[in-house]
Amino acid sequence: MRIVLDTNVLVSSLISPFGPPAQVVRMVTAGVLTLCLDARVLTEYEEVLGREKFHFDRDAVAALLDYVVFPGHTVASSPLPAPLPDPKDEAFLEIALAGGAEYLMTGNGSHFPERLCAGVRVVSPAGFLAAWRQRGAEASWAEENGSEPPWDLSS
Repeated sequence: MRIVLDTNVLVSSLISPFGPPAQVVRMVTAGVLTLCLDARVLTEYEEVLGREKFHFDRDAVAALLDYVVFPGHTVASSPLPAPLPDPKDEAFLEIALAGGAEYLMTGNGSHFPERLCAGVRVVSPAGFLAAWRQRGAEASWAEENGSEPPWDLSS
C-alpha cells in the first residue's frame, strides 16, 4: 500500500518512538507500506529533522531517512487544481495523487480539504492504524467465513 507522510509524522516518530507515528514509520521500514515522495519532500525531511531545536542525533536521522527513502516510490507530480490553506502542504497532496497513495498521514488534517483530495484519505497516524486494524479484521473474517463481514466500521 502506498502512503505519504507529512514531515510532522516523522518528527513525532522520533520524539515518541512508541506512539502511532513511530508505528507507521516502522511499517514503512519493514516494507509493509511504501512511502511516496519526491525531491521537495526529501529536502524538507532532511531540513526539518536536522533542526537544532529537536536535538535529534544526525546519524539516527540519516539512518531513518535511508530506511524510508530507499524502498520508497519516487514520483513526478503536477500542481493541484486549487491551492491548499497552507501552501507548504501542497507537495504532500501532489505526491499522493501522482503516486496513487491511498493515505496521506498528517497531524494537520484540516489543511487538506476533502474536495481537493480526489480519494486520498487524509488521516492521523492513529486514524490510519485504526483503519489498518479494521482492514485486517475484515480480511480475517472473509478468509475464515468465505464472505464479507457483517459489520461496517468505515464511518
